[in-house]
Amino acid sequence: MTERPKLAALAVVIRGGRVLLVKRRNEPDAGLWGFPGGHVDMGETALDAAVRELREETTLIARPIRYLTNIDVIEQGETGAVRFHFLLAAVLCEYVSGDPIAQDDVSDARWWPIEEVLAGRALCSQHVDSVVSLATG
Repeated sequence: MTERPKLAALAVVIRGGRVLLVKRRNEPDAGLWGFPGGHVDMGETALDAAVRELREETTLIARPIRYLTNIDVIEQGETGAVRFHFLLAAVLCEYVSGDPIAQDDVSDARWWPIEEVLAGRALCSQHVDSVVSLATG
């Protein structure tokens, strides 16, 4: 069987000058702040996966608005062989209800002031700042 990139969705939620970020418990990016998200199930759109993963990881309810961008995450091992390859669909979501409570595979979930994220005051996964800029621009 041929290995293929894995499709995942990210929920980008902006509210009142803040962005919702979660701290990853597992690799890749364990210990870093990033967007709630995860795998897209067979037959599920990335839009629907983003809000499902948001609810599973933070208990927040949101509506998917639109795709912001796609991000390739490819990591190679010491020999140059690809260890993993994800295609991440960043989805802008509209907040509906709830307070962030870390669940599932995240150790923390909170609203971050956008200016702090863009200034690099949060130890974030790669591309978080550029996606926040797209979402707020």
